[in-house]
Amino acid sequence: MAHPTDALHSRRAFLQRTGQLALTGTALPFAMNLAALGEAAAATAQDYKALVCVFLYGGNDYANTVVTYDEASYAQYATVRGGGGEAGGGIALARPDLAATVLKPRLALPGGRQYALHPAMKAMADLFNAGHAAVQLNVGPLVVPLTREQYASPDRKKYPLPPKLFSHNDQQSVWQSSSPEGSTVGWGGHLGDLALGGNAKSLFTCVSVTGNAVFLSGEQALQYQVSTQGAVRIRCATDAAVYGSPAVKNLISQMITQPSTHMLEHEYTRITQRAREAEGHIAAALALSQPGTGASAGSPLATEFPTANPLADQLKMVARLIKGRSVLGNKRQVFLVSLGGFDLHDNLIAQQPVLLGRVSEAMAAFYRATVEMGVADSVTTFTASDFGRTLTSNGDGSDHGWGSHHMVLGGAVKGQAFYGTAPPVSVGNTAAAQDQWHVGQGRLLPSTSVDQYAATLARWFGVGPQDLYRVLPNLAQFGARAGRPDYPIDLGFLA
Repeated sequence: MAHPTDALHSRRAFLQRTGQLALTGTALPFAMNLAALGEAAAATAQDYKALVCVFLYGGNDYANTVVTYDEASYAQYATVRGGGGEAGGGIALARPDLAATVLKPRLALPGGRQYALHPAMKAMADLFNAGHAAVQLNVGPLVVPLTREQYASPDRKKYPLPPKLFSHNDQQSVWQSSSPEGSTVGWGGHLGDLALGGNAKSLFTCVSVTGNAVFLSGEQALQYQVSTQGAVRIRCATDAAVYGSPAVKNLISQMITQPSTHMLEHEYTRITQRAREAEGHIAAALALSQPGTGASAGSPLATEFPTANPLADQLKMVARLIKGRSVLGNKRQVFLVSLGGFDLHDNLIAQQPVLLGRVSEAMAAFYRATVEMGVADSVTTFTASDFGRTLTSNGDGSDHGWGSHHMVLGGAVKGQAFYGTAPPVSVGNTAAAQDQWHVGQGRLLPSTSVDQYAATLARWFGVGPQDLYRVLPNLAQFGARAGRPDYPIDLGFLA
């Protein structure tokens, strides 16, 4: 007859324990993500490089972020957005308000085109004009290169479209993984797969400071999630007391760490131990950027980050982790941070300045921190978003679109330059040549694909030519290899 205590080792008892431990902060996905680490065929880099994706959730309005500024184009922009000439109006920004953020590229754009950043983005405009940032024009998901005529064709086998265009969740996933919602592997995670073997502590290859996202999930690389305060602790194993009782803390700590012959309990214990070890490594890395005494003395970052700015808080944590890279032992890292609130069907004029101001100030502070740490040439930051929006106004905002303009920042960026093709200012509702890059209501048909954008970042990161096509499944349809040299796989914005 089975002894009553055998029930403690049953599957039912194990699942019951995990449910109970969830109440004490133990059974967390952060810990569970530590399982099943494997080795990958990886780059064995000797230098350090990091990519930092700044994702703007909600679909940022491109037309009021990188704003057309030359007189002729501005006049069209103001008319479409409901403005009254250079004074703006409707959802058009006033042209005089853009004077302080005019972008001054090293090489003039064709046709006398000029752009300015939103007035709230003075810090980013200054970095562009100083040569540290660049703008990639009209980038978005594409399966194959498309013209407007091909977009309108019913032959979807010959001219496939990205799945579920204009859908928030799906386009977020397509940007991050080339597949709609439900995808399990992102291109940032694929970069992590290639980097695992060159990193001493492979768990810290892909790090999110903004929760779970497919972007950092690889075939073998796992996304390690931290908060803006550091590692997410298993509280019952680290707090002095649980429910006010040291005895309860000791019992729970023993329960989650004791050896077991039961497969599930053994695996749970192994994962928990990895989580605790990871927390220790993160704490040691962060100690290098916080004050201390004696052997534990650190050197806090002198760079001041904005307060009351959630994106700045995330980027400050990334900066601190980069500063502690010697402890983490990584040569290649991919980070994800984000800011939400960009789905501005309403209140565009009132709310976008606050959001873009946060983006500008946070990214500028992060760049200054990389300069302070001496790694500006080794860290590249780039923006991404669900999609752009319509150029036309819906009365108080703009609706879901497709292509958008994005920014790349860092010491390796060939800055003070625009890359890609400047789209005509148009609503795209006619067959006129100026409407080629629009698919109605000023929704941009991308002239540069996300795969090209990502491939340029990946090549700088150290990914070889053949591996690029494994990381980015649609890339084979672009570039000279596909007979489309007009869609190069290296856009040229990184040295």
